[in-house]
Amino acid sequence: MLRRVERPDLAPWRLVREPLGNLGAWPGVASALRGEQRPLALVGRWAGGGAILASEPLAVVRGPGALAVLGGAPGEGRGDAVGGGWFGWIAYEDGRALEPTVPPGPPAGLSAPTELAYYDHLLRLAPDGRWWFEALVTDARADALRARLAAVRGRTAAPGTAGLRDVRWRPPGPAGHAAAVAACVSRIAAGDLSQANLAATIEARADGHALDLLARGAATLAPDHGAAFASGERMVVSFSPELYLRRTGAAVASEPIKGTAAPGAAARAELLASAKDTAEHVMIVDLVRNDLGRVSEIGSVRVAALREPREQVGVQHLVSRIEGRLRPEASDADLIAATFPPGSVTGAPKVQALTLIGELEAVGRGVFCGAIGYRSPIAGLELSVPIRTLEVRGGAARLQVGGGIVSDSEPASEQVEVERKARPVLRALGADVPGPRPARAAAAPRALAHGRRPDPAAGLIETLRTEDGAAVAVDAHAARLAASARDVYGVEVDLAPALAAAARGTAGIGRLRADLTADGRLTTTWAPATPRAIEPLAPYVLPGGLGQHKWRDRALLDAMGRLGGTPLLLDADGEVLEAAWAAVVLVEGERRIAPPDDDRRLPSLTLRALPGLVREPFDLARLRAADDVLLAASVSGLVRPSAPA
Repeated sequence: MLRRVERPDLAPWRLVREPLGNLGAWPGVASALRGEQRPLALVGRWAGGGAILASEPLAVVRGPGALAVLGGAPGEGRGDAVGGGWFGWIAYEDGRALEPTVPPGPPAGLSAPTELAYYDHLLRLAPDGRWWFEALVTDARADALRARLAAVRGRTAAPGTAGLRDVRWRPPGPAGHAAAVAACVSRIAAGDLSQANLAATIEARADGHALDLLARGAATLAPDHGAAFASGERMVVSFSPELYLRRTGAAVASEPIKGTAAPGAAARAELLASAKDTAEHVMIVDLVRNDLGRVSEIGSVRVAALREPREQVGVQHLVSRIEGRLRPEASDADLIAATFPPGSVTGAPKVQALTLIGELEAVGRGVFCGAIGYRSPIAGLELSVPIRTLEVRGGAARLQVGGGIVSDSEPASEQVEVERKARPVLRALGADVPGPRPARAAAAPRALAHGRRPDPAAGLIETLRTEDGAAVAVDAHAARLAASARDVYGVEVDLAPALAAAARGTAGIGRLRADLTADGRLTTTWAPATPRAIEPLAPYVLPGGLGQHKWRDRALLDAMGRLGGTPLLLDADGEVLEAAWAAVVLVEGERRIAPPDDDRRLPSLTLRALPGLVREPFDLARLRAADDVLLAASVSGLVRPSAPA
């Protein structure tokens, strides 16, 4: 989706640079942009150092197709200015578009799709400490940019209060991460792959603006590739130490990180002597060399630095630098396609690692482990690897932190590494690593042994109960399906009139099914309701569940159902999520208990209508010990399985 103009970067432009005088430190200048459209800040080593601030873009593109704007000639890549260009992020999940053999991953939750915005002007704090107004001026925009320069000259504001609170592990938490690490080690031992990067997730509430969160955190962490973006209710705040790609002219460089230790000389010596970290690092260096070699001139790819220890963002890492020279016919889009997602946060071989990550992790990555940065016709391309990165939507914040798993990885040690990486970021924002969640055993078969996760491209469905020509709770069902269409496909649809019309004229009790395609086309089918055979519950582990959308692709659920029983989905730590076609309710004495209404499961309209319902997590052992177990679905209502799980 573009707004205002189609492709402003294709219009002839000329670079204009105007000095702005001494505006002071970047947080005060950035804070003056808080009320404007899509403000951003890049601080640290971007474009040689200093800060880049921008707002009020001319165009915005979203989704996997957004990378098309990075095609064409890559530009000269001078280092004396930035001027403007495409700024934003590339979602990790777009790796599926580049590697279509990789199965769909876990539910997105609040993950952001790719978003790039075109800014034809910016404020830049140059490495020498001077502030500049830089613009890519076209004839059509010359008057507007003169007015813009006058409006921003000398503007500063006091940074606002910002921070994190209510920090907690996202389920399945440390126990689920330990199970994922153990499963990954088993797959490595079986020869499926050599290494995979696995992450755990911390959730919190974020207070304040993205620019203020960046200012507070960067004051302590001093990241090489700090970044903040605000786009409506969505914010991205990154304290990344890692360079994914830098292209200036034809010269390309990547600086992958692998190996982590606490600060200090003793820890550095131990890190350099670690056989595990050395093996992990060298594998990723080879992977990045191969990726760059796909679009570089033959013989130009070399390792310019190997396993250099660097302290940043509260820890120290081993960093290498791989360089190459882009082939003349290759564009920035080609370069990204050859190397994305970054090797340091996937594994080796990459396709096998991407597949395993999608099986074992419980939440979609979104911006995390994708890319953040810019493409400028003057400064070239520069992207970070978004690690130590917060994604915020409507005040709900998520920090994902992981590490490379190899053959001798131990779950307890990997959890220590996750906490070591997360702690400096959380403390810089006024919080700390949460305590562990109670561990639960997940003694059940793996759901993904019977197929892949649902493919979002297949569309969405909704099922409604009809009674004598009227669709029951039609507005609520239409709103749920419309919300899914907005989140998954970015389309706005008004479905209530069509659903009500589809039920009109039917007789008795019926089942109305609505199918919605990715482009917003709706079809409906109706049939008389028939009693459902309520088979015993059959538990399966599916990390992160199916998410909050009702997928048209039911192949995985159908495959498990053919094995007998009603599939009951558990998270990686054993927490009960939902049944294949219904929500789950426990009866304990006078209490009715359902799992929390979070984004790992379909929001049940039937449960929302139950008076006195208690929402709290429970595991399989508690389900089996309950006085009764009920299944809740819109068409069937409350029914009882023939036997407990």
